[in-house]
Amino acid sequence: MNTPTDTIVAINPTTWNAPFRFDHAQLRPAPSQVLSIAGQASVADDGTVVHEGDVAAQLSLAVHHIEEILASAQMTLADVFMMTIYTTDVAATLAAYEALTERLDVHGATPPAALVGVTALALPGLAVEIAVQAGR
Repeated sequence: MNTPTDTIVAINPTTWNAPFRFDHAQLRPAPSQVLSIAGQASVADDGTVVHEGDVAAQLSLAVHHIEEILASAQMTLADVFMMTIYTTDVAATLAAYEALTERLDVHGATPPAALVGVTALALPGLAVEIAVQAGR
């Protein structure tokens, strides 16, 4: 499993990104395996939306789902090399961003990321969906 200190070279020409826990770029050795995780959101096991109207809770549950999938592949957030966060409310997502950064901090993870504002997500009531690429 990769750890941020022994295999990743962070490339950051500026520092405004640091509070958001992402690097502008990362130079990593080529992984032998790549895990593509479809957009994860705040849904229960039966697919129903939970935490409607609570962006922080939606972020937290989406990250939880990602961590479960990563663990199934014997990976952690430290192995994520690209994260895309889709949201219907950029301001609310930024205000609740700690729900994501606290999980990244546990693993010392600062994957390159994009926060993308969209008009709607797949299910009514979803405010956030996160897709990632990971490798080891």
